[in-house]
Amino acid sequence: MREKTVVIRNKAGIHCRPSSAIMMAAADFPGTSFLVTAAGGSTELKSILDLLALGLQKGDQVTVRATGPDEDAACEKVASLFEREFDFV
Repeated sequence: MREKTVVIRNKAGIHCRPSSAIMMAAADFPGTSFLVTAAGGSTELKSILDLLALGLQKGDQVTVRATGPDEDAACEKVASLFEREFDFV
């Protein structure tokens, strides 16, 4: 199990586009399960709607936990997307 805590930096929070990028990154690691925990609750990264339901805003603290093969790389990749500042037009 690997765990990393990060702070949301994207000024619009984690909305549809960042959520999609996070879900696609998680899908790159088959056999690895993810648990995302924040003040609003926790969810496994299996549904984009569940991720959106957390209502993650800029400044929120999020803990990403990965369990499975390549859990170190998986946790780093997914956690980095939560703290990334996206530049969508």
